Amino acid sequence: MIGRLRCVVLDCPDAYELALFYQRLVGGVVDAPDPRWTVGEGCVVLRGDGGPVLAFQSVPGHRSPAWGAPEQQFHFDVRVDDLAAADEAVLALGAVPLDDGGGDPARRVYADPAGHPFRLVQP
Repeated sequence: MIGRLRCVVLDCPDAYELALFYQRLVGGVVDAPDPRWTVGEGCVVLRGDGGPVLAFQSVPGHRSPAWGAPEQQFHFDVRVDDLAAADEAVLALGAVPLDDGGGDPARRVYADPAGHPFRLVQP
């Protein structure tokens, strides 16, 4: 092992706005003081309960990825118990539907407010 994953950083137009979106989606605390972390201006950190740390970095001129395009680099899978209820909730947060999951009734694809793709998946 060369190192340990510190966090996943998402570039976006407004770091605080996107951190709040993901806080409402997966829980956690936005910008809780932590002596192990220092972030620069334009960066916001979301710490989960024992889960991965997400960081958000404001980038002028940010361009959203396109779902399914060759240049798309990643997406999040978010496990939910009730897909219909989760669908309604993420739409209320400002998510944009991208795909019905390719016909798989246990998956749906959305974009967050900055355009990053994520899927809701049911076990």
